[in-house]
Amino acid sequence: MSWKTLDDMDLRGKTVLTRVDINVPVENGEVTDATRIERVCPTLQDILSRGGKPVLLAHFGRPKGTRREDMSLGPLVPTLEAVLGAPVIFAEDCVGDAARVAIEAMGDGEVVLLENTRFHAGEEKNDSGLAREMAALGDVYCNDAFSAAHRAHASTEALAHLLPACAGRLMQAELQALEGALGDPDRPVLAVVGGAKVSTKLDLLGNLVGRVDGLVIGGGMANTFLAAQGVDVGKSLCEHDMADTAREIMSRADAAGCAILLPSDVVVAREFRAGAESETVPANACPEDAMILDAGPDSVAAIKEAIRSAKTLIWNGPLGAFEIAPFDAATNAAAAYAAERSADGKLVSVAGGGDTVAALNKADAASDFSYISTAGGAFLEWMEGKTLPGVAALEQT
Repeated sequence: MSWKTLDDMDLRGKTVLTRVDINVPVENGEVTDATRIERVCPTLQDILSRGGKPVLLAHFGRPKGTRREDMSLGPLVPTLEAVLGAPVIFAEDCVGDAARVAIEAMGDGEVVLLENTRFHAGEEKNDSGLAREMAALGDVYCNDAFSAAHRAHASTEALAHLLPACAGRLMQAELQALEGALGDPDRPVLAVVGGAKVSTKLDLLGNLVGRVDGLVIGGGMANTFLAAQGVDVGKSLCEHDMADTAREIMSRADAAGCAILLPSDVVVAREFRAGAESETVPANACPEDAMILDAGPDSVAAIKEAIRSAKTLIWNGPLGAFEIAPFDAATNAAAAYAAERSADGKLVSVAGGGDTVAALNKADAASDFSYISTAGGAFLEWMEGKTLPGVAALEQT
């Protein structure tokens, strides 16, 4: 790796400007899911234990450069204190006197949370002047917000060039997991890619077919690939205008030696609702008035065999309409098997993006995967082979 971690930094007595992503759901002033706060705690506790002073930079919502009380980070303070187990001081701005006074008043073991960086229009413009104002507040820059690393903002990109910079523990874990999955993985490498539309994952599929040994395609995307092969998919969700693109992807996969696995049998229904009457038919025998809503048992058996043969697994998206039973069966069964192989030490499994985390949690499989990314867009852009500005900035310091 070409970026520094906290282990490479002298933190004692230093003010550590720490970019975090704590853009958590809030209802009636209460945090309803503290997962993102929990995941940055190891970094903050590490900084505190080594005599550093963590000062948090974060965004919340999309205020578009204006101050909005409904997007203030202030309501997050009680949850931060409860999860971190340390006092948190809130500053009503992320630059200027309000921030400086709060930082100067910090005692040992305390954390400062600066107000929403996006209250300043210069944040999303990656303004160097705003970044310099931020840099004046600290001695070291630590980026622990991989989920925001695909955006070139003042607090994620420009600031990294102005202070000694490093990755926080969450950023470090994300980068190491992704590098292990696509950079120099144990082979064979299998990717499972599901979801509704091929058009939203063209870059992902295009990058993966040249880098993995096998590719399982599920969900509505599989319908498009089946249709591109001349299969009648009835009333199923399908992008018929993407047929040429699907055939091109299959051709590229064939040339690269990447085996594409599509459903051989499917679960169909006339309506999409919980408990709807359904049947399993061969993939090429979908009734004209029915919709394909899940992969069938023979398809699941083939996916399990592909997982059994793999040493590294990358998972993005469900295999069917997982939100409603019985159309969650394929996702649940394949995910459970991948989790079992991972727990037994026979598979390195990395998952993330979109509905993936929800699908794996519903399958009760997430806890046994080797690594689950909550980064969303940044995870997908990394998998697409794109350069992430927030990561590139750390590599250049």
